[in-house]
Amino acid sequence: MSFDNTQPPAAPPQGPPAPSSAEASSASSAASARPRRNAVGVIALVAAVLGLVFAVTPGAFGLGWFLLAVGFLLALVSFFLKGTRKAVGVWALVLSIVGSIVGGIVFAITAVNAIDDALSGETTVSTPSGGTGNEGAAESPAEPEAGSRENPLPIGSAVSTSDWTVTVNSVTRSATDAVMSGNEFNEAPEDGYEYILVNATMTYTGADSSVPAVGTAIDYVTADGVTINAWDSFAVPEDALDSTTEVYTDGSVSGNVALSVPSATAGDGVLAVRAGFVADPVFVAVQ
Repeated sequence: MSFDNTQPPAAPPQGPPAPSSAEASSASSAASARPRRNAVGVIALVAAVLGLVFAVTPGAFGLGWFLLAVGFLLALVSFFLKGTRKAVGVWALVLSIVGSIVGGIVFAITAVNAIDDALSGETTVSTPSGGTGNEGAAESPAEPEAGSRENPLPIGSAVSTSDWTVTVNSVTRSATDAVMSGNEFNEAPEDGYEYILVNATMTYTGADSSVPAVGTAIDYVTADGVTINAWDSFAVPEDALDSTTEVYTDGSVSGNVALSVPSATAGDGVLAVRAGFVADPVFVAVQ
């Protein structure tokens, strides 16, 4: 008797069961619910970073604030994009706000320093006798400061800053008839007032170009301390100083300025000469 020892072939190993359609649908839904990258938020963050850099860089404040504003607006937009990450938008929003504050502080400090530099700029004077000095320097402890109302500079003096030199060439008192004959539309002075004519030369010594109306002024200060300027009355004298002429470095304009002043004390007042937009006045005598 014989036995058949042949074994039937083993069944191949079975893999994991295929997911059901419900499980596949659930996995797909989970994948779609995962937040996506927020491209708008990334752009907002880049704009905010660049904005902060430029906002603290002198000369690029405007560009910095523009980029910070763009970053701020895009950060807000990124919050309303469904299915995207919001963290990058939050960082962009915070950075744009902080950058604006820091940039504003830096701008304020820069502006204050610039104004301080302008105010502290040296004003020098030269007199017809050839004397020179800093405005505000006292001649002696007992004498008022040269160029003050109490001790005005003589006619012919030049007042200078880094941008302008204003020279008072001459002062003509009792010049009402000359002024009125210069232009038929000139306004007659009020009762008790008369015109004086100040002939001056404005020389630009700064960079590029400018106009005298921006950086210079010649006013009259009465004996009781009231300031009178050329705009207080309408009068265009003959050979009038054209303060709107553009002049370049070392260029100059000359002409007359008409000022209506009290007749009784015309010789007691002084001229207040400014040779810079923020310069202190230097006083020049009228006789």
